[in-house]
This record gives sequence, structure tokens and C-alpha cells, in this order.
Amino acid sequence: MTPTDKPTTPDFFDENRLDPVAVATGRTPPKPAVPKKKAGFYFSKALLDRFNRRFHQLKLDGLPVENKSMLAEMALAFALDDMDKGSASALLARLNQS
Repeated sequence: MTPTDKPTTPDFFDENRLDPVAVATGRTPPKPAVPKKKAGFYFSKALLDRFNRRFHQLKLDGLPVENKSMLAEMALAFALDDMDKGSASALLARLNQS
């Protein structure tokens, strides 16, 4: 194919095309390693406001947190890992104080 034969319209099925997010931010968003399922929970407005402020501060600080779901999943995994410690768990100790 010569340069004049090159198609002028983008090939939307091209596997090797540039990702606009990666181009704009300079990094590639991680692909989910496992299938995800939507979950719904109720939180207090104060906790959600605190979560949103922290998410936006992390983004302003340039940390690679791609979206709120990623941050919430990391926080939940951290909490569950802590509870797996048994009697050494800070979360379980707080639950026992209630």
C-alpha cells in the first residue's frame, strides 16, 4: 500500500489504534483482570462527601486512581484483608467496641 492508497476514514475495528485516554493522560488505564459485577450500598452523605473529596484530591495529586470504583474496590479489599488478621484486626476491634 502506498501513502496515497491509505484510507482516510478511521478503522474502528483496528486492535492497535491509539487510546484517547492514554494519549491525553500519558498512561494506559488498567484493564480489569476479572469480570466485575455492579453492587449497590447505602452510605451516609458525610461519608460519600469525604470519599468524593479524597478521590478528587488523589487525582489532583497525580496519583494513578482511574475512577471511583477502583478506589472503592481497593478500600474494600484493604478492609477485608485487615479483618482476615483476626484478633489483630483494627476493624474487628472497632466493631467489638460498638
